[in-house]
Amino acid sequence: MGDIKVRGKKEDEDEKAEVEIWNYVFGYAKIAVVKCAIELGIADAIDKHGSPMTLSQLTTTLKCQPSRLYRIMRFLVHYQIFKEEPITKDSIGFALTPLSRRLSRHGERSMAAMILLQSSPVTLAPWHSLSARVLDSGNSPFETAHGKDVWSYAEENPGHSKLIDEAMACDARVAVRAIIEGCPQVFDGIKSLVDVGGGNGTALSMLVKAFPWIHGIDFDLPRVVAVAPKVDGIEYVGGDMFECVPKADAAFFMWVLHDWGDEECIQILKKCREAIPQDKGKVIIVESVLEEDENDKLEFVGLMLDMVMMTHTNKGKERTLKEWTYVLGEAGFTRIDVKPIHAVQSVIEAYI
Repeated sequence: MGDIKVRGKKEDEDEKAEVEIWNYVFGYAKIAVVKCAIELGIADAIDKHGSPMTLSQLTTTLKCQPSRLYRIMRFLVHYQIFKEEPITKDSIGFALTPLSRRLSRHGERSMAAMILLQSSPVTLAPWHSLSARVLDSGNSPFETAHGKDVWSYAEENPGHSKLIDEAMACDARVAVRAIIEGCPQVFDGIKSLVDVGGGNGTALSMLVKAFPWIHGIDFDLPRVVAVAPKVDGIEYVGGDMFECVPKADAAFFMWVLHDWGDEECIQILKKCREAIPQDKGKVIIVESVLEEDENDKLEFVGLMLDMVMMTHTNKGKERTLKEWTYVLGEAGFTRIDVKPIHAVQSVIEAYI
């Protein structure tokens, strides 16, 4: 009886594998079609229309070739990214789902900019050198593909730099909302907050709006803050976080430290320790914490991000709690507190 159960289980696993392997053979198709939908503006068109749209209506609005657009929509409906709904007794329309709303360029929870960055030719090219990266300790796959690291490339290519800024901003709108709703007490007693690597200031502007007693400092490379939209209550400072960090009650990082190795993180965090009050200052880090919660539905995203770091940076990585404790301890922080939020990241508070 036991042998029959074992054989049955093996057959089930083989059958599942026969199906699953095709997700890897043509896995790129899904992201390519989703990117196509964003570029065509399908979700935006249906949202603006205010109700389901027929293929004819979509074709006219988007100026697309009808049969090709139909094939795209058939694919997207199959994966439940859009859905079909009857409009009249004789016609079917395409409607938004919670997922396709996130493909709108202007939605509150839009992830369109992040998808456009991750599916861009510049971002995709390094993945072809991932195996070489695992075998060797040389340059990152990004450098192999483009001849320079991601930061130097962005500085010389404003279009790619804009893609990065927009992608980070779209994630900030999701993560910061989760922080504000899930653990607002993190900002109690903070009168000034420096966002280290704050980019175009999206995260900081949301925090200053939610906690108006905070004076915000958007700190990033001079070329970044020079083009950041100016917001009341925020001071814009250009500089290098490896050399000096503006003084504030607390330093804030979001998806910055994972770009760097342990030595670089320790160096940056030491500069932050010098910038905050010794008695009540703290560092607030919004990053993934791997292996912290086995019930976390978004844990797979942290593992994917770790592969992104291996592919696009020299020493960057996602960290476990033990690894975060190490770099913070080496930088002189003696106590940390981790708060999960409804996002890919967790909130790490570190005290001197």
